[in-house]
Amino acid sequence: MPIMPDTWIRRMAAEHGMIEPFVEAQRREGVISYGLSSYGYDARAADEFKIFTNVDNAVVDPKAFSEAGFVTRKGPVCIIPPNSFVLTHTVEYFRIPRDVLVVCLGKSTYARCGLIVNVTPLEPEWEGQVTIEISNTTPLPAKVYANEGVCQFLFLKGEAPPEVSYADRQGKYMRQRGVALPRL
Repeated sequence: MPIMPDTWIRRMAAEHGMIEPFVEAQRREGVISYGLSSYGYDARAADEFKIFTNVDNAVVDPKAFSEAGFVTRKGPVCIIPPNSFVLTHTVEYFRIPRDVLVVCLGKSTYARCGLIVNVTPLEPEWEGQVTIEISNTTPLPAKVYANEGVCQFLFLKGEAPPEVSYADRQGKYMRQRGVALPRL
């Protein structure tokens, strides 16, 4: 299962709309880097954040998720409380080819600050904006910047297309836009 290089990612974005909007080269000056890299694509956090809070003593239940467990903020920066968690989504919209599996990894700049991005797969033929889960593992408040790099996507090409893709089974997170909350 080879990892796909920048030339393939660029071609797939241009010819098949795999990533929109697509940034052809890595942007780094004064920002946390984003855009095309050697063997991946660094996606940006949008300016919408859902911060988990315990103000209403809500219980987080993936089978019966309640929005009472978080507050929504929109803006250029999100302050994640100590030992807390936030959801955001990518600026970019992804369309994954049938013979490709994508893995999302956190950026080292944030990891060095104690912010961990959940490792998430994007399955063959999934499409949408990616909901990003960020944990603040520190005892201090931490900042996340909108419209700057938040994670990197690695594109792994399968030996052959799968028998059943995410689109074939009509996955519950297909074509999501914005932060998609847990669904059963």
